[in-house]
Amino acid sequence: MNPASHYIALSYWDVAASSLFLFIAAVLTLVLKLGLARTIAIRAARMVAQLIAIGYVLKFIFTATSPWITLLAAAVMVSFASREVLGRQERKLAGLWRYGLGPSAMMVSGALALVYALTVLIQPQPWYAPRFALPLFGMILGNSMTGVALGLNMITEAIVREKAAIEARLLLGRSRWEALRPFAARALRTGMTPIMNAMAASGVISLPGMMTGQILSGTPPVEAVKYQLMIMFLISGVVGIGVIAAVFASIWRLTDARHRLRPDRLDAAK
Repeated sequence: MNPASHYIALSYWDVAASSLFLFIAAVLTLVLKLGLARTIAIRAARMVAQLIAIGYVLKFIFTATSPWITLLAAAVMVSFASREVLGRQERKLAGLWRYGLGPSAMMVSGALALVYALTVLIQPQPWYAPRFALPLFGMILGNSMTGVALGLNMITEAIVREKAAIEARLLLGRSRWEALRPFAARALRTGMTPIMNAMAASGVISLPGMMTGQILSGTPPVEAVKYQLMIMFLISGVVGIGVIAAVFASIWRLTDARHRLRPDRLDAAK
């Protein structure tokens, strides 16, 4: 038997039994009256329903191997990721900018990285093979979503909270970029912290999810490491580019050509 194709199948009972520790955690929150048991149960049930559904959907998509179906699946993923980015903003940009700025930074950088990975690095046949395209896009999009959401939230909060300090810098003759540089740097660090932490912990503290899955399915560890390194480089690059684009585009939108602060371009409702 080829060891690379060997994997140990799990029964549904095995999957149900794996929830034992989550069940114990839920019971403890109930005993301690923390009010989290219901939330844990709902989130767990939602996770089960979503993953089972996506399993059957992916089976259909992988069998079809159609570029249009793959593109449609990617578009659905982008729409849900965009919704999450918007939902995590305490202060949103007013008008259509809220839908175009953060989500577009995330989508464009993620799509470019995916096409690069498929056409230059992995080169599956066909190049848009959904078995490769969708898992890669999901990992890139998920991490980019978190980074962009954190960076955007930090810069918009800083513009509202530090309005007086920023305007004082502008009155002293600083350009909008100079006046907002410290706050932009803080937003960039915040947005990139999760992926930086993941990079620092990979291999020493934890085995990343993709690498673990490949090893459990029988892939030789060295080959799994190669794929994981490729993924981490792609993800970290996309997160960095996406966060930088989103933060500086927000600064451009929330100031004007006369280097005045424009918090009125934020939605008044939090």
